[in-house]
Amino acid sequence: MKIVALQASPNEDGLTASMAKRALAGAEAAGAETELLHLCQLELASCRACETGWGQCRRDGTCVIEDDLATVRAKMTAADGIVVATPVYFGDVAEVLKAFFDRLRRCHFGGPEEERLSGKSVLGIAAAGGSGGGGPTCLVSMERYYAHMGMRAFDQMIVTRRSRDYMLEAAERAGAALIRHLQE
Repeated sequence: MKIVALQASPNEDGLTASMAKRALAGAEAAGAETELLHLCQLELASCRACETGWGQCRRDGTCVIEDDLATVRAKMTAADGIVVATPVYFGDVAEVLKAFFDRLRRCHFGGPEEERLSGKSVLGIAAAGGSGGGGPTCLVSMERYYAHMGMRAFDQMIVTRRSRDYMLEAAERAGAALIRHLQE
């Protein structure tokens, strides 16, 4: 069993990264192999909307931009489940995650079926540093991205700096629950 986590905060020791790490710790405790990918450390450009908006991505499922998109996509495809942890910015996902998902979903529709993410279960985590008021709309955005690619939300969590202590424990339990779900 393999779980890959996408962590979209530039702060590797902050709330978002801590939640992703604890979810992976729970998955590991349940017997999974895990990998944490810090998206802000990778080279991930924004979509160029090639040709008339659908170019190589629509034809063969790959992107003309040579960066880390294909590597991350391959890791997601090889994984049994996925954790996506993002800080909440203005009620939405972090810009690096948005740019990544925008390109990923375009590539999802082209190319071979085995490279698609359809049916993957995702544990989504929205880490709101302020009041937490933007958390619900962030989770809606995340679910919309999953749905475009045929992935399923296993669970969605909102954490704030005030709820950090007990939500870290909840993230660990959710990671273990994701493994149990995938084994059913």
